Amino acid sequence: MGEFSLELNEDQIQIKKWVHDFAENVVRPAAEEWDEREEFPWPIVEEAAQNGLYSFDFMAQALMGDESGLTLPIALEELFWGDAGIGLSIFGSGLAAAGIAGNGTPEQVMEWVPQCYGTPEKIQLGAFCVSEPDAGSDVSSLRTRAVYDEAKDEWVLNGTKAWITNGGIADVHVVVAAVDPELKGRGQASFIVPPNTPGLSQGQKYKKHGIRASHTSEVVLEDVRLPGSCLLGGKEKLDEKLAKAREAMNNPKVSSGKQPAMATFEATRPAVAAMAVGIARAAYEYSLDYAQERVAFGKPIIMNQAIAFMLADMATRIDASRLLVHRAAWLSRNGTFQNAEGSMSKLHAGRTAVWVTERAIQILGGYGYTREYPVERWHRDAKIMDIFEGTEQIQQLVIGRAISGQRIE
Repeated sequence: MGEFSLELNEDQIQIKKWVHDFAENVVRPAAEEWDEREEFPWPIVEEAAQNGLYSFDFMAQALMGDESGLTLPIALEELFWGDAGIGLSIFGSGLAAAGIAGNGTPEQVMEWVPQCYGTPEKIQLGAFCVSEPDAGSDVSSLRTRAVYDEAKDEWVLNGTKAWITNGGIADVHVVVAAVDPELKGRGQASFIVPPNTPGLSQGQKYKKHGIRASHTSEVVLEDVRLPGSCLLGGKEKLDEKLAKAREAMNNPKVSSGKQPAMATFEATRPAVAAMAVGIARAAYEYSLDYAQERVAFGKPIIMNQAIAFMLADMATRIDASRLLVHRAAWLSRNGTFQNAEGSMSKLHAGRTAVWVTERAIQILGGYGYTREYPVERWHRDAKIMDIFEGTEQIQQLVIGRAISGQRIE
């Protein structure tokens, strides 16, 4: 077990600088353009692949080669300090990779996770498909069905997924579907949909409030046939899980195991929280510089308590969020969450990003409300941190259940 420390090691210091330099020199100068275009920023992702940031090797080093668990959130904070839309385009495939790593066999992980990234010469994307038009926070109510054709050892998938990062343009889609709807969340499984599989198509592309450089769309599955080997974890493991779930319906003392979607979200929530910290820090640093330079009534506006106190609260909330993120990331790598620490980190960091970016607009006044300054974009980008991978209220529900031991509804 890695020893918890707030002091970064030499490798982490170098990675932090490496990612920050990329965010400062490549991502931030392009952020406004791709936000306005509302298109996937292929040139930026290609450059990230060329320097090794968008790669299976980096993700393996950050996730599997780091006992502290802090390397990935450190990198995410720096990249999202540059821009959230482009940052999510670069790290969006990581959610699919996490879904495979969290539910697949070692052989499946080695086969499919690298294909979520491809190579610098041939970039590939991954997409993790859970949410549906009528099932966002309520993951247990998924309507997408997976039916097993025993004669052909194939699974047939039908349904529509909503709000999918890289949906339809990805090479590898990881789809969570119901195999036994009566068991609700315990009757679900995850499947790999390989590149160019017939029956998978992109539905509507969403026009979003923020993170507009990130591609978000529906994914439509019409009689998608997959070989048995595309069931993550394998048929034997699934049958055992379903048997336990059926037994648990009649005997509450029997554990029925984790939902595949929830297992992925538990592991990635500290990462999303780190993204929120990066956005908040960008807005705080910008408004701090502005307050020191902007003169009103004969003095820099930071000399007024009303401004200085806002900045003091911004700095405090950001530091508190980062500490929660680092604790959750370390626990995720070295132990187990005791009181939903992953959800705590996302809840606090998401709220912080929204509040800090709103205060940044206030400090800049009318200028902050215009597109001439980046704080309005950061405010738009921040709001999604309160919504995706579990809304603010879902995080409260998870935490409430963890600290009380009660099935709070």
